[in-house]
Amino acid sequence: MQNRATGLASSSGGSAVAQAAPPAYAPHRKIHPKAVRGRYRRIKTATGTVLLALFALLPWLRWDRGPDAPGQAVLLDLGNQRFYLFAVELWPQQIYYVTGAMILAAVGLFLATALAGRVWCGYSCPQTVWTDLYIWIERLVEGDRGDRIRLDRHPWTAGWIARKLVKHAGWLLVALATGAIGVFYFTDAPALVADLLRFQAPAPAVWSILFFAACTYAMAGFMREQMCIYVCPWPRIQAAMLDEESLVVTYQDWRGEGRAPVRKSQGWDERAADGLGDCIDCGACVQVCPTGIDIRDGIQMECISCGLCIDACNDVMARIGRPGDLIRYDTQAAQAAKATGRPAAPYRWIRPRTIVYTLLIVVVAGLMGIGLALKPRSDISVLRDRAPLFVQLADGRIQNAYTVKIANMTLAGTRYRLTLSGPAGATLGLAGTAGEADRLSLSAHANAVDSYRVYVRVPPSSLAATSTPLAFHLVPEDGSGDQDVRRDTVFLAP
Repeated sequence: MQNRATGLASSSGGSAVAQAAPPAYAPHRKIHPKAVRGRYRRIKTATGTVLLALFALLPWLRWDRGPDAPGQAVLLDLGNQRFYLFAVELWPQQIYYVTGAMILAAVGLFLATALAGRVWCGYSCPQTVWTDLYIWIERLVEGDRGDRIRLDRHPWTAGWIARKLVKHAGWLLVALATGAIGVFYFTDAPALVADLLRFQAPAPAVWSILFFAACTYAMAGFMREQMCIYVCPWPRIQAAMLDEESLVVTYQDWRGEGRAPVRKSQGWDERAADGLGDCIDCGACVQVCPTGIDIRDGIQMECISCGLCIDACNDVMARIGRPGDLIRYDTQAAQAAKATGRPAAPYRWIRPRTIVYTLLIVVVAGLMGIGLALKPRSDISVLRDRAPLFVQLADGRIQNAYTVKIANMTLAGTRYRLTLSGPAGATLGLAGTAGEADRLSLSAHANAVDSYRVYVRVPPSSLAATSTPLAFHLVPEDGSGDQDVRRDTVFLAP
């Protein structure tokens, strides 16, 4: 029986030839992307610059929410369990809005991929934006692709060490700035900067900055394309999002093959007669690719659709006097038509899957918008005591105790009316006070949660079972417009 694992036997019974097993993981090959100019490089640079500016400036925007309220426009206040986004304030019980935002982001990514491949990865992903910034610093200090390759192969000298130190110092400064800005979203930015300058910043903030900085330094400085190829799950998911009419970066092999260097003595008509195409096999498209792939091999998981290979190839085509767009954004359906000489159909933005994704975005965004517009200004939670489950009073009535928490989501103290619905004759009492009634007047501080211990007493004649449905109702006494906030529970009896 043939041993496929070791390759020691041949099917014909001849002499065994040892074959090396392929490695489980491909060895890392350092990539030195070359600088390129062109339309997509300009778009990529502009997009990255805008995103970096937004990331750095958002924590410094102010938003007046009134006295004793945070003045930062975007703040994820984990200590006080509040999320602030300009005029929107989210409490812990409203975390479903974060879920809605994540659904919108996911479906938006699906839609972008169905329309134009991995454009998110190529232009807007934080890994791409920060890697571009790090490569720019690297190029500024060490030179372009050829210079960096020679420097990496050069023996250690004083100049070599100086360049490396300057590059890594720039990387570390960007990493520390990124870590600090990331922490600014979780606390008041001006206050934290003042504490950092006085060396009085809280230890959790310092360690968080160092953690974010270490992640940035490692991922943008060293891992780079490995994050896109091995760590990020999206390359493996995108295949389900693409179809034959999705825009992707394509090499027009029907026009470019066969590849051969250009010779001055050979005209283009003569090349065509010899079966040669426009591709002169210069490798420019590979040299500028941030993931180091050859787009001429077809659609690949590693391609992030940044379009830099298009810019590089167009520059070469212009210099040799050939038409541009040998590499271009196109659909597989259009390429198949062009390869056979048929006219390609116009690109269709509206397709079944793009309609479905757009409708999902509209529905989820609409529901979130309606929810935010009708977001309650108060809330109530009710927790029934478990020990004891009930108490029988001297007059025969049954008493249950509850902890009632009132969340006042306004910037002013408010009084509320607490009532019951359920068993007939039920009355309310407040721990620490005498008397009982069919309603209670309770107050809650501004933007806070106040807790009360409440007793509910019910005549035995109103209880037909050991467990009876009971509901608490909370309404602002000032008639500020909130609807009745209801919380259902049960009343237990012998």
